[in-house]
Parts: sequence; structure tokens; C-alpha cells
Amino acid sequence: STSLKDDDSGDHDQNEENNTQKDSEKEKNDREKSQSSTKRKAVVPGPAEHPLQYNYTFWYSRRTPGRPTSSQSYEQNIKQIGTFASVEQFWRFYSHMVRPGDLTGHSDFHLFKEGIKPMWEDDANKNGGKWIIRLRKGLASRCWENLILAMLGEQFMVGEEICGAVVSVRFQEDIISIWNKTASDQATTARIRDTLRRVLNLPPNTIMEYKTHTDSIK
Repeated sequence: STSLKDDDSGDHDQNEENNTQKDSEKEKNDREKSQSSTKRKAVVPGPAEHPLQYNYTFWYSRRTPGRPTSSQSYEQNIKQIGTFASVEQFWRFYSHMVRPGDLTGHSDFHLFKEGIKPMWEDDANKNGGKWIIRLRKGLASRCWENLILAMLGEQFMVGEEICGAVVSVRFQEDIISIWNKTASDQATTARIRDTLRRVLNLPPNTIMEYKTHTDSIK
């Protein structure tokens, strides 16, 4: 594929020492240009695919329990799975991913708008908060799928407020949450809560809690 060609880091120059210095400098600059542009290649819907309103990135993190988590170690533990721009690209990733209910130990999937890191400190998140729903074991896979399909399908109807969603697999329970930008906007947080109840089809006694990220940091 062409992206591999661009990324071969110039081994083929080695026999061309007799080039004038100018040429090889120019070549080097061209190559660096093409390399940085392939790295930044925007993810776009394929022909005839169904574009989403925003691009999203899947992340995965896993923690060894009992180790303290500083935000730096958290950032090192979190891995990007990939970014998608269309319904079809989403299914391509999702169909290969382990379902949350089959994850072991202390693991999380994060699905955030492209450009927003799944961390409190990110500019898009720092004045925000999240709805937290604790689920008994066995519900996470279905709830996560319903949640992210609702998010990708713009069912929350709160403009640009949604940042992303997280499913956290823990030993006794699983937790799903959806993050929004402005914790102080009560109309938005109420609308998100009502949409969650509807799309997740939660058992009536399910406890939902809203938590600002500044509280989480404390």
C-alpha cells in the first residue's frame, strides 16, 4: 500500500551517495513532508459509506490493581485502537473487538470524539462531568453497544456537548459512563440522563449518578 512506501525511511537512498548534496537534501525534505502528511492523513468515509457527524477514536486501557494510578501512568496505559468516520468503519473495528462482558480484570474501553483524549485534563473535558451507571455483571456488553450506537447516531440531542463514553470492567460490577463538556449545564445533563434511561432500557432500580470531573479529581 502507498502508505508503507512513504514510511520506508529512505533506505533506498543509501546507494545514491553520488547524488549532488542539493538533490538529496531536497529528497529528504520531500520525504519528511510526505511522511508528516501520511501521519496526519485525515480519516474520511469511504465511497458510498455512511458518514458520522463526528469522527471517533476507540481507546483501551488496562490497569494492574493495587498499583497507584498517577495521571502519567494512566496516559501510558491507554492505547489508541483506531479512528473511524463512517458507520461501516465503526463496525469494522467493533466486530473485531472483545465485548466488555468478556474482558477480564480491570479494563476499560473508551470511545471519544477524535481529538479529545479520554482524560479529565483534556480541554474538552475539564469543565465537564459524566453520568455513571453501575451495572451488575452480565449487562455491560448490551448496554455498551446501545450506548455507543446512541452516541454515534446523535440521539442525545445536546449539540456539541457529548465528549465520549467509557465502559469499565471491574471485579464485582461494570460501570458505563458518558462524558459531557459542561457540568454546570443542567438542561443538558438532564437530557442526557433521560436519553440514557431510554436507550439503555435500564432496570427500574438502576442508580445513576452525575459526577463532575473536578470532584473525580479530588
